[in-house]
Amino acid sequence: MSAPDLTPHEAARWADRHGLPLPAHRHAPVAATARHIHSVVAVLRELDLGDVPPTAGHRAHLTEEERLDAAV
Repeated sequence: MSAPDLTPHEAARWADRHGLPLPAHRHAPVAATARHIHSVVAVLRELDLGDVPPTAGHRAHLTEEERLDAAV
């Protein structure tokens, strides 16, 4: 079952199977959240990010020399 088809009952069953039992009043909100996350991820998967440079945060993984070169 994919997230778009996820029912509140299935959300509760999946959570319980993974050791996260949900109270009954949380079943529907958890299923709705999972469906929303799935829809966002589906859109992100369609984006072509091949020409997008890494973010400035990526520089944190550079060596000191690479950071100095990037700052020039």
